[in-house]
Amino acid sequence: MSGELYACLHLREFPLQSHLRLRPDLKSLPVAVLDGRPPTETVCSSNQAARQLGCAAGMTRVEAESIPGLKLLPRAHEIERVASEVLLECAANYSPRIEERIAGTQRACVLDIAGTQRLFGAPHVLSGRMRESLAGAGFYAAVGVSANFHTAWLKASSLNGVVIVANGREAEQLSSLPLSILQLPEKEAETFAAWGIRCLGELAALPEDELIARMGQAGKRWRDMALGRLPHLFQPVEPKISLKEHSEFEPPVEQMDALLFVAAPMLDSLASRAAGRALLLTCLNITFGLEGQRTHTLIVRPALPTIDRKFLLKLLQIELAAHPPPYAVTAFTMGADVGRGSKVQLGLFSPQLPEPSRLDVTLARLKALVGDDMVGSPILGDSNRIEAFHLEAFTVSQRPVVTDYRPRMALRRMRPPHPVQVRLHDHKPVSFHDGKQAYSIFAAYGPWRANGNWWATEDWDREEWDVLIAQEQQAYLLVNDRRQKRWYLDAVYD
Repeated sequence: MSGELYACLHLREFPLQSHLRLRPDLKSLPVAVLDGRPPTETVCSSNQAARQLGCAAGMTRVEAESIPGLKLLPRAHEIERVASEVLLECAANYSPRIEERIAGTQRACVLDIAGTQRLFGAPHVLSGRMRESLAGAGFYAAVGVSANFHTAWLKASSLNGVVIVANGREAEQLSSLPLSILQLPEKEAETFAAWGIRCLGELAALPEDELIARMGQAGKRWRDMALGRLPHLFQPVEPKISLKEHSEFEPPVEQMDALLFVAAPMLDSLASRAAGRALLLTCLNITFGLEGQRTHTLIVRPALPTIDRKFLLKLLQIELAAHPPPYAVTAFTMGADVGRGSKVQLGLFSPQLPEPSRLDVTLARLKALVGDDMVGSPILGDSNRIEAFHLEAFTVSQRPVVTDYRPRMALRRMRPPHPVQVRLHDHKPVSFHDGKQAYSIFAAYGPWRANGNWWATEDWDREEWDVLIAQEQQAYLLVNDRRQKRWYLDAVYD
């Protein structure tokens, strides 16, 4: 091979492939994609099963609907845009220099693979690896490899599988290709047809000077392309890394099982793309497009970053059951935030942490039972008010757990506090009644007074007493709510 070496990944019927990569239920069916505005839609892309039934490009919707068993899908440019990003992302795993070639419903990526043999092996080995990578992302592609940019592109667009063109044999390999592969303007195509030129080999055999006299520099360019010697100024694109998947439904979907069936390949794709960069999924942002231009959003946030597809799908299933879309779903977008995981070396006598997947599923089920705002980690608030805290999403600490085994006195609070009737002597409690029994107090310590927020309607003013009960030799915390003028049994000392 010469100093230049190119590999072209060519995808036919790209609008249809964009749909089917996330719809495994449709891959075995005859499917066609309609483009245009109703009622003038025409078929722009179809699979082999559809073509065997008589479906052809340019066929109107009415003609296509007359074919029994044919599944029709509307063309979705957002799905194609996301699929293009995934395609470029897969190609970028093998070369940082990529140029896109778009022609109608065909999409091609030409990679500069010069010097990659030590990383990925010989061209035929690299081609096989790229096809497998694209198949994992849901694409079917033909691969052409050549030292000439245009030769690699033309061979990949004309054949299936993998084609390796040896250096110096470009003209021989291209000679049998039809002239239509060059996509000539209509006037020039008619001229070549009148001359009897049907393939690239016949075009390459024309005398150069006479062809330039008749066709100008464009004729020379086509002849050089047919000979496999046309130079090319490589124009690489910068792939955008965006972990997002999108799917649309026609007709709208109402069943949750159908949504999970589409979500499963989305999660597989996002997890594989994140794993390819040694990253983990920290959060899933899901947006449903609903009938009537409405939207519904869900957030799935595991306690620890992960790429476990089954675990994430289970969390999504629980979240969907707790917060189902209120209307039929017309579109489904799933994005992901990524991060890096870390491992913690626990001490020999440190307690074992719960398994993250089981912990997340348990938390998700608790949220479904009691509400999202009732499950989390309590965080103390910046206030002297008793039980001034709020809940935040639970996360597993990455720091080793250090346990202090020294005995301590604990205060076990009653939620809610139990109202009691208190008898005072010299402004000091001497007994109280909890509605069932009277208790004598032989020792009382206090009062400890605390108040705050006097400038707002949520002000509070309380005094606390630590009391010992004669009958039980037990210590209690009595609270006098001075604002409401009521006494409570607030806690027990253990």
